[in-house]
Amino acid sequence: MEATYRVPAQTRIGHVHLKVSDLQRSLSFYCDLLGFDLITMYGTQAAFVSAGGYHHHIGLNTWYSKDAPPAPVHAAGLFHVAIVYPTRRDLAVIFDRLRNAHYPFSGASDHGVSEALYLNDPDENGLELYWDRPMDQWPRNEAGNIEMYTRPLNLESLLKEL
Repeated sequence: MEATYRVPAQTRIGHVHLKVSDLQRSLSFYCDLLGFDLITMYGTQAAFVSAGGYHHHIGLNTWYSKDAPPAPVHAAGLFHVAIVYPTRRDLAVIFDRLRNAHYPFSGASDHGVSEALYLNDPDENGLELYWDRPMDQWPRNEAGNIEMYTRPLNLESLLKEL
């Protein structure tokens, strides 16, 4: 019998491409509020944004969705896009920025391996903004397996990073 194939450990998820109903509104959210850089536009129907000059982390388009309502919550599809911040302080900065803009959050959780903020973009696409704790701090059981959990995130402690 052939050995089971495993994806190489260095594999990563490169980008996400989202259908949006209003490109300018989405660019305002992703660039002006979250702080991504606009890399390029494809006419008036698509844009590519990133952090740090990468070709794109997020694609936004209205090819099939211009002026459309959000996708139904109770349907198959994307649950959320996870954006990883490099440090806990970086997560605190974006939390404070969103909080000061009165942008609504749908949750905030400590998962043991990470701390996460949850919200929706203007088209109700779910977003998780998080940072990973160092691997040596991840909770493990007696067998050494990772034991993630979901507990309320201590937002006061997070803000002390500022």
